[in-house]
Amino acid sequence: MFRSFRLQITVWYLGLFSVLFVLFSIFLYATLERALRNQIDEMLDTEARSAAALFQSEMVELNGKHAAAAMEAVAEISVRGVAIAIYQGPRQLASNDPASAALLNQINQSGVQRYSAAGNRAIVQTQEADGRVYKIIALTSEESMSAELAIVRHILFIGLPLLFLAAGLGGYCLADRSLRPLRTMATQTREITSENLSRRLEIGSSSMELETLAQTFNELLGRLDTSFETMRRFIADASHELRTPVSVIRGEADVALGRDRTPEEYRETLGTIQDEAKRLSRLIDDLLNLARADAGHVTLRVGELYLNDLVSDACRSVQSLALGKDVLIDSRTGADMPYRGDETLLRRMVLNLLDNAIRYTPPGGKVVVTLERQREGAAIRVSDTGIGISPETELHLFERFYRGDEARSRNEGGFGLGLSIVKWIAEAHNGRVEVMRATGSGAMFTVYLPVTE
Repeated sequence: MFRSFRLQITVWYLGLFSVLFVLFSIFLYATLERALRNQIDEMLDTEARSAAALFQSEMVELNGKHAAAAMEAVAEISVRGVAIAIYQGPRQLASNDPASAALLNQINQSGVQRYSAAGNRAIVQTQEADGRVYKIIALTSEESMSAELAIVRHILFIGLPLLFLAAGLGGYCLADRSLRPLRTMATQTREITSENLSRRLEIGSSSMELETLAQTFNELLGRLDTSFETMRRFIADASHELRTPVSVIRGEADVALGRDRTPEEYRETLGTIQDEAKRLSRLIDDLLNLARADAGHVTLRVGELYLNDLVSDACRSVQSLALGKDVLIDSRTGADMPYRGDETLLRRMVLNLLDNAIRYTPPGGKVVVTLERQREGAAIRVSDTGIGISPETELHLFERFYRGDEARSRNEGGFGLGLSIVKWIAEAHNGRVEVMRATGSGAMFTVYLPVTE
């Protein structure tokens, strides 16, 4: 009904306040009415007891002349607005209010102890004297009580609408004041675009809940800023990496087509183009795999395998590459170690680690691969005797397309995606990858894979 949150808060506040105040007014009015009635009853009871005591005393003084005693007792009671009558059976012995005789007779004949009807209240006391039973009736009108209650009702009927109006205005102002930081946040949010994600919301001194909301939103902006920056850098690096082989292919084709060449020259050109095309294909495959992983579209093909066999096969696969660089591969896989995982991805992970270690190990160096069984699962370690990793490089080691100044260059054939893929595959198997830096004496990468059922 109301699309404005401020109006909704006002309506709910006013509705709750109205219900509570109406209930309080009803309770107050009922309590006041009951108190006034009790006050009248106490006054009537007191006067009836006084009349009974006086009647008893007069009976003693007048030697049992009940009629005279009754008249004397009633005459001594002079409370304004209270009618006193003494009865012996149906006979009225005395009364100080002849105008109420009919009502007093009716009350006497009814036999009740308390009477309330037609705007009148009465109390009946029973008195025994000389072996006879007498009734003393105290009667008064409820007009004064009704007048007082009418004043209270008049005040409530006038005051309630004014209170509701004041409550509505107060609730609206309160809602407006409470929601003011939200309007500030909305204004600042509209000013934030992809170009200024470094900005943060500022709401000043506000309630704890709104400060928590602003802090949460600022944390979201921080994550978006990081994601956008990573995406921009990724696009720029991917464009650069894609442009290089394309430029080489185009340049080689332009040179070959510039004039007639010998068959050997054409074959050399085609070989260069083929190498760059393979390089371009590997890069595109890596980018597609990482893109699918980021989108959550990669499904692991989990199956039974032996990690020791997988690591040994990976070491044999890179033997030719290692021999070409005069690097020794030392494989220490140990006994059979069953595991459940995606064999293709795990093999790709180990190959990337081995390729990275061989590429940055100088001739005559050594790459050691170990497989250890641990209580939590398995640990695959690949260490080398290469140039190591600088502290600056270690901070960005698993970022895509990152190349340290010391270790990575296009001349070595890498794209800067290998370790990113290693990290993704390890995390896809609920594991993790760690690196131990040892500048000047090589580096060691360890992949921890948890136990699987």
